[in-house]
Amino acid sequence: MTLLETIPSLQPAIPPRLSPAIWPRGTEYDSEGRITVGGVALTEIADRFGTPAHVLDEAEVRASCRAYRKIFPDARVYYAGKALMIRAVVDWVSSEGLSIDVCSGGELAVALSAGVDARRLILHGAGRSCEELAAAVRCGAGRIVLDSLTDIALLAASAQRPQPVLLRLSPGIDVHGHPAVRTGVLDQKFGFPLGSDMAAEAVRRVLARPDLELVGLHCHLGSQIHDPDHYGEAVRRLVGEMAWIRREHGQLLTELDLGGGHAVAYRPGEAELNLVELAEIIDDALDAACARHRFPRPAIAMEPGRAIVARAGVTVYRVMSVKRIDGGTTLVTVDGGMNDNLRVALYGARYEPVVANRRPHGPWTTATVVGRYCEAGDILAREVRLPADLHPGDVLAVPCTGAYHHSLSTSYNCVGRPPLVAVRDGCPRELVRRETIADLLVRDVGR
Repeated sequence: MTLLETIPSLQPAIPPRLSPAIWPRGTEYDSEGRITVGGVALTEIADRFGTPAHVLDEAEVRASCRAYRKIFPDARVYYAGKALMIRAVVDWVSSEGLSIDVCSGGELAVALSAGVDARRLILHGAGRSCEELAAAVRCGAGRIVLDSLTDIALLAASAQRPQPVLLRLSPGIDVHGHPAVRTGVLDQKFGFPLGSDMAAEAVRRVLARPDLELVGLHCHLGSQIHDPDHYGEAVRRLVGEMAWIRREHGQLLTELDLGGGHAVAYRPGEAELNLVELAEIIDDALDAACARHRFPRPAIAMEPGRAIVARAGVTVYRVMSVKRIDGGTTLVTVDGGMNDNLRVALYGARYEPVVANRRPHGPWTTATVVGRYCEAGDILAREVRLPADLHPGDVLAVPCTGAYHHSLSTSYNCVGRPPLVAVRDGCPRELVRRETIADLLVRDVGR
């Protein structure tokens, strides 16, 4: 039994613990009661770079990459750039041995500008233009994933030499969760439904093209998947399909890309994917499926994005006002919101903000943190525990914001997107500067 269970009255006075499940490793309170990440006080970042600001712990990103390389030594691990695609992150992950997954011409350009060997790139996604596919071919992208019959025709028109490709299949595995992130079911926009006439036709068309080299299959089951058994089932179904292709066409496929979707915790106690269990389940599923179909063991690839950068990120805000509605909610308005964190409005994501400029020791209250933008749905955190004496000027920090925050940020209400600041060994450095009003005006060429 814990002390809090023994003496429940102590609970209101206990300051929040900085859980290592959602904060970067090494996050702590300094002697002044400020939260520090990477040896840098978050208030220092707020004062120097303004708020809101995205903060990224370089050491945390690198540690996540090393964990994947250690647990999956024989797999090709692609960093899914859509989670956070900037040159510094591309440089960090590639130097740690990861390849890069891009899904647009813009992401391709960022990866190449960071010096990545094009052979370590994989391009996939729905609705790539002829120009984007041609750009991938020209640079020598190692793999291109085909998502539709149109993709096959467009890519074949661009290929000057045999281009290694994978077919994306939807294996009919429902991981549940929000409909917007369930990409493994049959009836959705990505890929070819497993076992369908369309999938069979895609195989025939690719194999008929001398300028396309079908090397394997690709799937993506969804996002925030914490049950590794889903990946084991995907292996079993897709190895069966690879065996069918060999029987039907005499073509031996040697690669199986299981996509990403590896869950992380956004609040203490939430489930996340255990990578050691995932490795064991994939290995067992490969053994069983390959033995059943007498099929050579394919090389495995995977595409973590969120799991690499989410926990490395922290967003800092300043409190603008505290409004206590009689008989209602306490509303804390900050100087950011849905422009820098769209996930709450999109998916109902939940976060736990804490005060970063002082370590609270007094009474607590339940409050909802809202943004500054002109939308009723601009909410950052509902009914969270905050100090009762919270006041304008306090700095709030929201952990686990490294993935899909900078990437999804907008300039709604003509408010510029926030900067992205890296921290390492006590030194902050700006990776992406704040978007200014001048930046917004320079694109407005009308009149």
